[in-house]
Amino acid sequence: MHGTSRENASKKSTLGMVVLLGGLTAFGALSIDMYLPALPVIAADFGASDGVVERSLATFLAGLALGQLFYGPLSDRIGRRPPLIAGIAIYVLASVLCAFAASPNMLAALRFGQGLGACAGMVISRAIVRDVFDHQESARVFSMIMLVFGLAPVLAPLLGSYLMVVTNWRAIFVFMTLFGLVMLYAIVFRLGETRSDATEATARGEHPIAALALLATNRKLLGYLLASACNSACLFTYISASPALIMGTYGISPTGFGWLFGVNALGLIVASQLNRVALARFRADSVLAVASIVAALFGFALLALSLLNVGGLAAVMVMLFGILSSFGFIMGNASAGALSVDPARSGSVSALMGATGFTVGGLAMTITSLFADGTAIPMAAVMCLSLVIAAVAFFGLTREGSPSRG
Repeated sequence: MHGTSRENASKKSTLGMVVLLGGLTAFGALSIDMYLPALPVIAADFGASDGVVERSLATFLAGLALGQLFYGPLSDRIGRRPPLIAGIAIYVLASVLCAFAASPNMLAALRFGQGLGACAGMVISRAIVRDVFDHQESARVFSMIMLVFGLAPVLAPLLGSYLMVVTNWRAIFVFMTLFGLVMLYAIVFRLGETRSDATEATARGEHPIAALALLATNRKLLGYLLASACNSACLFTYISASPALIMGTYGISPTGFGWLFGVNALGLIVASQLNRVALARFRADSVLAVASIVAALFGFALLALSLLNVGGLAAVMVMLFGILSSFGFIMGNASAGALSVDPARSGSVSALMGATGFTVGGLAMTITSLFADGTAIPMAAVMCLSLVIAAVAFFGLTREGSPSRG
């Protein structure tokens, strides 16, 4: 009976940790997706062009990417809580100021600060997962966190649109402020320090840049990072290219696009939970291996159908559903694998993971936009190439070198 009570308490503790980590992971998606419906309104309010206002999205992404290289190594050196609290406090302050921005340039600068704060939750939450859980269990926890990752792109734009109906675009930043305050409270009063003694000793004995440089030469880690980043590139490409393709080329209404977007997000969510079930029987790397092959096959199929112009929108959506669902099997396992390579430097590993993901994702988006021609071919080509590189990197690099410590 006492054993059952302890088991229930452990499950509650794990669930609470997952909810908190999911909230920290959601900072990026919430701050991007809530804001997207407001871009035309903000432009009109400031009397500026859409392009000028869209810079504030670019500056947020820049802050989100650059900040991770700072917070990750710092969390190894001084602990998870201090930089996490500081980062969320910066996010809250920047969100408040965004609500009172008086010009597009001011908003862009403040959004950069908001990104610098938001990334603390994203990068440190991954390190915390590795602090608390081993390789296999980390993969299961990341799959649970993917619930938030998948729901955010669906719910955040709806919430942003609703706030604009009942008030104005500045209320979106008020909501972000409140979200940041709630998470700050949870961190201060509900999250203990998770950094291990081994991590502290390692970090104090080396320069943060030296740690990042050392990790960047680890072949096994590089394999996991590329597998993760190149699959993320497909998601970035899909988010950036699908609106023009689906609504512009295929003539689907904004409401219809929202439903199609939601179906793909649902596929990602369901796949991530099926991954959690699979991990009860199979090793995380085994699931990742199969998913990498399946994703690459979907990529080839999407490219072939696009080149042949066969099947129209239905064929494109089926292949995209397969690719994005595969992401639900890949991301958690790749993250767990990367963090298992060197647990004593998990903050720095998480920083490299985030920076690599945004860099490769941004490159994929740029290439797709440069070759945009109104067809699905540029998007399909970038996705196919990304998925092939991801599979080759995983099979070619992670199976070599020293075994994972998990």
